[in-house]
Amino acid sequence: MKTYSPRILLMMVALIFAILVSVLIFIYTPSDINQLTAIIVGFVISFVTSLLMLFFVNIFFIRKINDLLVTVKQYREQSDKPSTTLLYNGNEIDNLNLEIVAWAEDRKEEIERLKKLEVYRKEFLGNVSHELKTPIFNIQGYVLTLLDGGLEDPSINRNYLIRAEKSVDRMITIIEDLEAISQLETGELQLEIERFDLAALMKDVIDAQEMKATEKGIMLTMPEEIKPLYVVGDRFRIRQVIVNLIVNSVKYGKEYGETKIRFYDAGETVLIEIADNGIGIAKKHLPRLFERFYRVDKGRSREQGGTGLGLAIVKHIIEAHNQTIEVMSTEGVGTVFSFMLKKG
Repeated sequence: MKTYSPRILLMMVALIFAILVSVLIFIYTPSDINQLTAIIVGFVISFVTSLLMLFFVNIFFIRKINDLLVTVKQYREQSDKPSTTLLYNGNEIDNLNLEIVAWAEDRKEEIERLKKLEVYRKEFLGNVSHELKTPIFNIQGYVLTLLDGGLEDPSINRNYLIRAEKSVDRMITIIEDLEAISQLETGELQLEIERFDLAALMKDVIDAQEMKATEKGIMLTMPEEIKPLYVVGDRFRIRQVIVNLIVNSVKYGKEYGETKIRFYDAGETVLIEIADNGIGIAKKHLPRLFERFYRVDKGRSREQGGTGLGLAIVKHIIEAHNQTIEVMSTEGVGTVFSFMLKKG
């Protein structure tokens, strides 16, 4: 439905009023008076008078509308993700309507985002509780057994203490990982940027993980006789990323499978790919794969000893380097993780 600006409406109302006055003059003017002159004079006077009156009333209302427009606009622009700049026209009412509709849409999106954050918060607290509860109950069980007489039994006392220590180590790992994520998110963790040889770092990680891979018959391969490949970044954190991705490829890889590390020249950056021919990941899990404590197979992940925080840390480290990490996977075929680093 077309809307008219207050100024056009003002003219229309004044014109209608003047026409009504002219009709009344025509009807009630005595015959001995020049009716045409009376109608013209009456029309002009009534039109000008009504126009002036409505003009001052219009100024008052337009001022109020503009004040309301400014207020709505300010509230809208204070939202986290305000709508793009709106295209105003000469109609104050239309402009106000645009702002109100945009504000309502922004509020709707913000409410939906808050609902998702609330669900995420509940999931996160539940996951933290569950992850910490398991080692705590294990420690409690071992300690109670030792207190109930097991401490004097040489066949179990040392074994139970070792198990309790492993549970303590698991709790420490979870807490340290959570702290690392928090520091990366808030920017408290400062990266130590340096120039280093990525190929040498990758070979060092492969050598360190080769024994675990050999236990499952998995081959870790990278291009042979690769030349030094210098990049810029935090060497320790990038090593952490590579270790996490290779360890995952071994954990969830097929027996006698293969994990390939590949490098690609991408102009000012180097593309790093870590690909395996393991069990793969279902498509529905990929969007949430880098969330804290998210597990594709919860039972199997815990059996493997993971905290569920590794990929979340990987994501934050890569983002701290102003890059992104991508994942492609097909069930039964394998998974490919890829990220870029600036050349050094």
